[in-house]
Amino acid sequence: MVRIKRGLITKKKHKKIKKQTRGMRGSNKRTIKSGRQALMKAGSYAYRDRRAKKRSFRRLWITRLNSFLRAHDISYSKFIALLKKNKINLDRKILAELAVSEPKTLEKIIDKIKK
Repeated sequence: MVRIKRGLITKKKHKKIKKQTRGMRGSNKRTIKSGRQALMKAGSYAYRDRRAKKRSFRRLWITRLNSFLRAHDISYSKFIALLKKNKINLDRKILAELAVSEPKTLEKIIDKIKK
């Protein structure tokens, strides 16, 4: 009869957790139990905030675009409706980028859809 020792597997698991918690502070970095809990929490925050990032960027693009459009006497909602009506498929990210970096191009788009 041979005794089964599982120290090698545990050591690998612990090593993996230690590697992932390298940048953390306090006992989260040093101990396995709190490090594992911190990793679970960090993972859930990362998952949540990847979705929140998409929402916040969309809000930013709409705000930039709206401020540009208000200066050219058209509301954001009417602009988007006219874009769809004229079958111009540019997303809000590209339109906001045009408003910041190339306003002349966006002015031409506005003139085209107003006609």
